[in-house]
Amino acid sequence: MKSKPVPREGVLVVNARSRKGERLFHEARAKLEEAGIRLLAAHAIRDPAKLIPTVTDAVRSGAPMVIVGGGDGSLSCSVDEVVGYDCVFALLPLGTANSFARSLNIPLDLDGAIRVIAEGERRRIDLGRINGDYFANAASLGLSPMIGETVPHKLKRYLGRFGYLLWALWCLLRFSPFRLCVSDGETREWTWATEVRVLNGRFHSGVEFLEEETLDGGELVVQAVTGKSLARLMWDWLARFLKLPGRNGAAQEFRGIRFLIETRPRLKVSVDGEVLTRTPALVECVPNAIEVVVPARSQL
Repeated sequence: MKSKPVPREGVLVVNARSRKGERLFHEARAKLEEAGIRLLAAHAIRDPAKLIPTVTDAVRSGAPMVIVGGGDGSLSCSVDEVVGYDCVFALLPLGTANSFARSLNIPLDLDGAIRVIAEGERRRIDLGRINGDYFANAASLGLSPMIGETVPHKLKRYLGRFGYLLWALWCLLRFSPFRLCVSDGETREWTWATEVRVLNGRFHSGVEFLEEETLDGGELVVQAVTGKSLARLMWDWLARFLKLPGRNGAAQEFRGIRFLIETRPRLKVSVDGEVLTRTPALVECVPNAIEVVVPARSQL
């Protein structure tokens, strides 16, 4: 069955505190209208506390599409508001890593992303859910939450992914391995680990961690970098960043629709870059949760 066309009108909500949000808001609004998208409203959000209520109001007002501009954290907290509504979710990648956009094959430049909204197609995708909170792309525990919670905003804003890398090396010096248990309801396995990623999409922190297409496969992938070696964790990241042979060798994978993740000690969990919960963490795949705008096959 052919999917319905992408709506030609919607509400634009941009996180002006994202890396490129404030600078590109007015340009994005003008270019969307030039591309034939009628904007029912356009909001540049400078107070993070107002982002979710603004998206909620747009969805519940009956807008056929909500266009959210920002980083992965902005996008991830926004998708919750679309679940259960007949509203298409579109995105403008204006953050640092832009992992969700990468997983959807959306161009990272403004013109390319707007072209997708104007000429693309609708695709129904899965979402992850962790301790009741939906997420679009990935959740993680271990080193990543430590980086995401402490990285200076200006370092991230001006140096982008390179700034993340510098701060990651600093955090690594203060990081310790932990005990990990992953249970799928039938088996329960304890091991030592240095990082765990719960992947709905292919990318995390701008790095490709899964090679196969995801987001509509009906399952989550839990990747655990096992052992106590921090050098092993550094190799895992470097090898995946550079796409070196053998890059999958340091991590153990679990695939399924529902897992309970426990750690000793309890650890903070980062959800698409924002620290939102702690272990123990119940993670679930929610199939066909929302519709998003993706490139048409002719655009790939």
